[in-house]
Amino acid sequence: MMTKRSGCRGWPRRRGSVLIIVLWIAFGLVALALYFAASMGLELRASEHRVAGLQAELAIQGALLHVSNLLATVEEPGLAPDLLPQQCEDVPVGEAKFWLLGRSDSVFLGDLPAFGLVDEASRLNLNTATREMLERLTNMTPELAAAIVDWRDADREPEPNGAEDEIYLRLNPPYRCKNAPFESVEELRLVHGMTPALLYGEDANLNGILDPNENDGDASLPWDNRDGRLQPGLLEYVTVWSRESGVGRTNVNERESLAALLQSQFGVERANQILLRISVGGGPGSGGGPGGPGGGAGAPVFTNLMEFYVRSGMTPEEFDLVYPWLTTTNGVVEGLINVNTASEVVLACVPGIEADGAAALVAYRMANPNPRASFAWVVDVLGRERALQAGPWLTARSSVYSADVVALGRRDRGYRRVRMVFDATEGLPVLRYRRDLTHLGWALGARIWRDLESMREARARVESGNLPWRHQ
Repeated sequence: MMTKRSGCRGWPRRRGSVLIIVLWIAFGLVALALYFAASMGLELRASEHRVAGLQAELAIQGALLHVSNLLATVEEPGLAPDLLPQQCEDVPVGEAKFWLLGRSDSVFLGDLPAFGLVDEASRLNLNTATREMLERLTNMTPELAAAIVDWRDADREPEPNGAEDEIYLRLNPPYRCKNAPFESVEELRLVHGMTPALLYGEDANLNGILDPNENDGDASLPWDNRDGRLQPGLLEYVTVWSRESGVGRTNVNERESLAALLQSQFGVERANQILLRISVGGGPGSGGGPGGPGGGAGAPVFTNLMEFYVRSGMTPEEFDLVYPWLTTTNGVVEGLINVNTASEVVLACVPGIEADGAAALVAYRMANPNPRASFAWVVDVLGRERALQAGPWLTARSSVYSADVVALGRRDRGYRRVRMVFDATEGLPVLRYRRDLTHLGWALGARIWRDLESMREARARVESGNLPWRHQ
């Protein structure tokens, strides 16, 4: 009896042990279930982001085709396409959308970027600008300008205060001076004396507006002076892509072709008046050499269209009509600066314009925002002599544009950004350059970020059913 009672008293202990074991197993299974549920949730969110990223990349491909079509269907050669907001802002591509980041005369103010294409002729060409023009750029030093010229020229003789192989071979790791034209603006990083501060300035993400981290002093990168105004670096003002072709246009030095064009536009009498004015020798800037066919001995040879315009006596309205079809060369010219789109900083680098002229030109553009078909208005703003001095560097048309494309996939995720350069010099646009800029971070500014955040929160409330009664 004592033994049986002892055995009965052991049963509750064994049942308690089994219960504890079962509870531990149940706890482990619940923990595993929660772990796998969390893992699957993370995987689901990761899949959502991957899908959104793929959609954003496809949207960028859609933007490529969109820009190519815009440039291929421009009504007048050399004029920038007139983009409507729906063609460059929040453009839908399925569940994704894209923006084309642009520039404007007031782009460095506010928290909303400009939208559109960027004219590469609005920038200073690293391969054609003189040392003096380079020195006038913001934050440029004479030594750095000399080093840029040494990097691109073919000889191995250094400019005064410049840099050739003997400088670069002392670096760690050593390398040689290129002594050939720049192939991209990113090559500036290799030039002796270049620093990230000079290259990027305060515009760390290269979007042309002042972001919060670019106006907080040394609290976060990049360093800035916290003055409420963006100070861009050299990348904002330089290019290697600007070029213009004379193929298919009428060379003003070929007088028979010029006469036919003028007569078709203005009639015989007015055309003869213009031809008589430009046929007199000793025109401004003329080389005194023989003219083109039909020009006759002593007729001036025009080296740029500003000379031709001033000498011709045409009214600005008349010159606007014929300018798209005129040229002074039958080949391709690199480095001309579009006075209708260049910033004040770039215009100030042009001989004859200087800082005061650049401010006057930009002020005129802002007061007269309608598209200008030529640069005849420059003579009215600067005067004849200064316009003639600047003439060899100026144009009023463009063939090369960059598209800075920012894209988002479904649910405003999967951020992507790519910069592409399109060259329409030879007719149909060709993609010359493509670079992924996603790593530079958010580029659409604080205002669009806040708007998208508000939309995401509203969408989340709708999906969760957490709406006020009247909305359910």
